[in-house]
Amino acid sequence: MEKQAKLFLEFLQNEKKASDNTLQSYRRDIVYYNKYLETNKINYTKVKEEDIKGYLEYLQSIGKKASTISRNLASIRSLYQFLVRNKKVKVDPTSHIQSPKIEKKAPSILTSKEIELLLDQPKDIDLKGTRDKAMLEFAYATGMRVTEIISLDVEDVKLNESYVVCHTGSKQRNIPLGSLSLKALKEYIEEARPILIRDENVKALFVNVNGQRLTRQGFWKIVKYYKEQAHITKDITPHVLRHSFATHLLQNGADLKAIQTMLGHSDISSTQVYMQFQDSGIKNIYKKSHPRA
Repeated sequence: MEKQAKLFLEFLQNEKKASDNTLQSYRRDIVYYNKYLETNKINYTKVKEEDIKGYLEYLQSIGKKASTISRNLASIRSLYQFLVRNKKVKVDPTSHIQSPKIEKKAPSILTSKEIELLLDQPKDIDLKGTRDKAMLEFAYATGMRVTEIISLDVEDVKLNESYVVCHTGSKQRNIPLGSLSLKALKEYIEEARPILIRDENVKALFVNVNGQRLTRQGFWKIVKYYKEQAHITKDITPHVLRHSFATHLLQNGADLKAIQTMLGHSDISSTQVYMQFQDSGIKNIYKKSHPRA
């Protein structure tokens, strides 16, 4: 199965232009599935619907969440669809299996005051402080995913035009930059970054103290550090800044379609989850203005 799995991942990378994160998820899921088949002496070409159900039950028995099981099933389904197309198997054993229902949780968000408190923490007194200030301002100003932020190169930021070009796989979107983010970013790019990088060939926008591209773990640690400095009790991750970005835009009257574009959601249903945080003032206006409210 290893050979077919490798060909499948190459297909995702080359034909579907899947991101590194997506590829890592597929690879992890398929490796785990293959180990299960080997342990139970099941040939991947002879897998039946009952075998897939057995695997899903196994995942549930070891405490995997419904979201994780659903993702695993999606990965296996994609693999078998690939194998069917390439005539390695005749039937997709996952075709009649439904994904487990996932309870949609409300995204965790920060209030405007909490955001202000968090963004005020990095002090512009040294290189790291200048970088961290620019990074946090940028994360909240754009609502970009962590992977998207750390993958940015300096050339992706258009300071004069006040926007950033975000690349996700084969897709691209332009996101506006606010005045505060621009100010912090300009200072970092012109004054701090040239000193932090030790090799002029480094293209990364955000770099660590060794002058190399910042990692996901590095980004998370920075957010966690300033959360503690701000004495905010909520659990804050970089994705919370993304949720807060979308929610605050919506609460201040931004169009849902525009927010969808900025977040890079392919399906507007992913953006509609933020509707529950709309200001109660909108509901009051509706009640007063609509003849049948």
